[in-house]
Amino acid sequence: MRTFEVPTREEVSPAAQEILDNVNKKIGMIPNIYATIGNSANALGSYLAFQGAQAQGSFNAKEREAVALAVAETNGCSYCQAAHTTIGKMSGLTEEETLDLRAGNSSDLRLNSLVTLAKDITKNHGRPSANNVEDFFAQGFDNAALIDLVLLVADNTVTNYVNNITGIAIDFPAAKSLDTVLA
Repeated sequence: MRTFEVPTREEVSPAAQEILDNVNKKIGMIPNIYATIGNSANALGSYLAFQGAQAQGSFNAKEREAVALAVAETNGCSYCQAAHTTIGKMSGLTEEETLDLRAGNSSDLRLNSLVTLAKDITKNHGRPSANNVEDFFAQGFDNAALIDLVLLVADNTVTNYVNNITGIAIDFPAAKSLDTVLA
């Protein structure tokens, strides 16, 4: 299989360089996943706009990170497991909560219904069980939240797939394996 390297700033187009420079100014680094998506300035600009729009949806930062963790685990993306464990902790999650959420569990019923449905949507390619959908609504979510969840799953699936195809280096602290934690 082809080996992929994270492109340097000089290896991407001037348009992608400008976008990556803005990322660096905003968060103080250029995550490898963004640099890799930067192989296409169009993809990087489109993705970052799409990702940024998710913050305006139905879910707060902690809920968005819970979904990201559940989706990353379901898609087997070690890069996103690491990144969202780190970001999740910055959003108020504990290490134990990040592991539980990756497993699709939470002691918080509302959060549990959210990650259960996110994992189900991901695993079953947009065909979740009726029970998981009804549980989601029973926890106070509405139709807007359901549609926002579908887009949030899609948002996270993009980076999961980019990493799973390219196997780029993880530039966040590695997430603990669920196998060792749940054993």
